[in-house]
Amino acid sequence: MTATAPGHAGPEVRKTPASPGAPGGRSGTVRRSLFRALPLSPAVVLLLLFLAGPIVYCVVIAFTDLQLTGQAEESFVGFDNFSRAFRDEAFLNAVWLTLVFTVLSSLIGQNTLGLALASLMQRASKPVRTLTGGIVVTAWVLPEVVAGFLLYAFFRREGTLNAILDQLHLPSQNWLFTLPILAVSFANVWRGTAFSMLVYSAALNEIPKEVTEAAEVDGASGWRRMWHITLPMIRRSIGTNLMLNTLQTLSVFGLIWVMTRGGPSGRSQTLPLFMYEQAFQNSLIGYGTAVALLLLLIGSLFSVVYLRLLRTEV
Repeated sequence: MTATAPGHAGPEVRKTPASPGAPGGRSGTVRRSLFRALPLSPAVVLLLLFLAGPIVYCVVIAFTDLQLTGQAEESFVGFDNFSRAFRDEAFLNAVWLTLVFTVLSSLIGQNTLGLALASLMQRASKPVRTLTGGIVVTAWVLPEVVAGFLLYAFFRREGTLNAILDQLHLPSQNWLFTLPILAVSFANVWRGTAFSMLVYSAALNEIPKEVTEAAEVDGASGWRRMWHITLPMIRRSIGTNLMLNTLQTLSVFGLIWVMTRGGPSGRSQTLPLFMYEQAFQNSLIGYGTAVALLLLLIGSLFSVVYLRLLRTEV
């Protein structure tokens, strides 16, 4: 027998990697991953069936001339529906009005008014906060059609707004005829501001009071505190709110349909209403679906811009 010298570590023992079939090997890892993903499989199947499936079907239809007028079978037309859209003055008008409606009611109206209400409610008493929050949230939870009828009654020729103007001896007019896109934009602001108010209220509550108190002690005015402290610290909430509000505003249909039906003469016809008119009133399903895909593209562009803005941490 050979004795091992003192301090000698003995023969080196090398660990051999586990074989793929051994417990803890690659196959074991795959099995564990599949087992963990198993509870998600029903949700994935439902998403593929009811979300991805209709989207793929709509993409296919957009490249056909499918109609609702007894057509025997549709035929593939390539990009004709899309090129037709960009030659259609009514479509270009709908794109412009959609952008105006989104900027006025979402980017400016809901966002600004929601932030203002949230800031004022931070300093208001509890009864005032409860009353204001209840009124604003009530407008938000109303069904879109009900809100549309309420705002139609407010803006119509014999409506509430003109009655108030008459009492003040100010000139009245038919707002739904002279300024239809402004009327529906105001209606969307009235209905959707509550969401922005709730988002900004939660964001403002997360700002440490020590920061604002220190700025106030240093003599910073309210506007300076808002511009240099509050807005930078809630920047991510602003971006998230803008993205969600924009996507929701791009898809508004019932509110405008109830108030103006896109009229008069298409002066309040946004892309959802134009899409509905082409697909279900003119029976041009293929063309209407192509317009829907272009609307989806516009929403995607807005989302990409907001997501890029959200990458930078404050």
